[in-house]
Amino acid sequence: MTTRQVSVWTGLLMAACLASTPAFSADLKLSGDQEAPPVKTSASGTGSINVATDGAVTGSVTTTGMTGTAAHIHHAAAGKSGPVVLPLTKSGDNTWSVPAGSKLTPEQLKAYQAGELYVNVHSAANKDGEVRAQIKP
Repeated sequence: MTTRQVSVWTGLLMAACLASTPAFSADLKLSGDQEAPPVKTSASGTGSINVATDGAVTGSVTTTGMTGTAAHIHHAAAGKSGPVVLPLTKSGDNTWSVPAGSKLTPEQLKAYQAGELYVNVHSAANKDGEVRAQIKP
């Protein structure tokens, strides 16, 4: 392979990696005190929600100390409650995942960029949500 060919392949590989790189990928820590209003609970959760520059969403959250009944990504600023943007699916014991192929609308992507999306997990005891984490870019 010539030096030019190596350069071309290297450039293509780097472009492919950058194109698939999420705009955000960080660990989340879910707790009851982040719910609106705050919930007194010993339950907690961890996870990662990844949002790509085109709005594609991937990730999951796992809880401990509770039996989740549903999990969602919602639209609201910290300290407020808001409508469901994306329901998560149960993918294992106490684990909830973003369904394959999920994508935010342009309006939802703007809300994400403003720090106005959160993920929470609901329980029978706390139907509006037991643990929550704000998704910050």
